[in-house]
Amino acid sequence: MTIPVGFSGTGEGGFISIGEDRCRTLILTIWQGWEKAVAFPEVGPTLKEVEINECLRRGMRCALADDSLGSRRLEIFILPGAESHSSDASLRPNGLTDIPICFTRIREMHHEHGPHAIIECKRVSETDADLARLYVCKGIDRFNDGKYASQHAVGFMVGYLLSGDADAVAEKINRYLTSKKRQKEHLRQPALIEVGWGRKSRHPRPSLGKPICLHHAFLGFRSTHS
Repeated sequence: MTIPVGFSGTGEGGFISIGEDRCRTLILTIWQGWEKAVAFPEVGPTLKEVEINECLRRGMRCALADDSLGSRRLEIFILPGAESHSSDASLRPNGLTDIPICFTRIREMHHEHGPHAIIECKRVSETDADLARLYVCKGIDRFNDGKYASQHAVGFMVGYLLSGDADAVAEKINRYLTSKKRQKEHLRQPALIEVGWGRKSRHPRPSLGKPICLHHAFLGFRSTHS
């Protein structure tokens, strides 16, 4: 379902949808940013998650200089980690987002100062069921319950592959979702970009009145990168 780009500014039912073109550009920026980040000598599976996030952020900023990403890249701002508020009325932040994104055009048109897209990052492994659980409970469900992106129609997740590939990790995550009777939320092959490392999923948010679509990118380190 496509929701026109827009925001009420009231926090009461207004939803931002960045549109397929911006989604596609952002997904490619994540991938090209990781291509740059994974070449940094310090980036590896033993590096702490917060530091990996910072390297990905640096890589994405470098990737925006690449003409191959098209003109949309010129309106993207990749921000430092920022406090997240579940609504405009919230006086206390609900958490700290990993990589928030703003688009110049949306800011100009709708006077919206908060992030227009959020990227949440987690470690994943084909051999670690607990990491799959955390990917859901501390990643996907932060979007589901409105802790992150409560006024967004789409969100983004990155899985840092400690072992295995996107197929194996997505299967493990889906197995966990199945155990919770959440088969409709399974990670599936993407519609926007047909790549082996990408997936998409759709999640109901009854308390917010609209579902959210998540785009997933599973990124390997030098030893597993392909």
